[in-house]
Amino acid sequence: MSATTRPRRPHEIEGRDYFFLAQDEFRRRVEAGEFVEHARVHGEWYGTLRSQIDDALRRGKNVLLDIDVQGGKAVRNVYPDGVFIFILPPSMEALEARLRRRATDAEERIRLRLENARREIPTVMEYDYSIVNDDFETASRRAVAIVWAERCRTRRREAVTAGS
Repeated sequence: MSATTRPRRPHEIEGRDYFFLAQDEFRRRVEAGEFVEHARVHGEWYGTLRSQIDDALRRGKNVLLDIDVQGGKAVRNVYPDGVFIFILPPSMEALEARLRRRATDAEERIRLRLENARREIPTVMEYDYSIVNDDFETASRRAVAIVWAERCRTRRREAVTAGS
């Protein structure tokens, strides 16, 4: 589960969508080493709580994180056998239209998000898989297929790359 310092949107629920933290509480948790990754993104702090990941993994659950590329790199350093999927927009125009249609961000924030996307998209080759989110249902089915394929896999990445 992720934590953030950004304001809660009207439809979001504390503890389900995010843990919404004040800046000082977020900093305290960073200093205590409670996050597996944290970064300032689009002007707000976001982080993934290590305790949430470890608890889910102990229970044999799959962990799905919605994080940016900075977070992905940090998580891969801690959980190198994780499976990393880059979700791509169908185009920059479609991404911009989605952000505007959502009507939750100011113009400056939309521009920042688009600028970040242009910088992050080229890192797609650092991921194990990519999915173009042109249709939510199709993209969701592809993600589920990746999870099932990985669960059926006979060898994990370390075993495959150990000899190289």
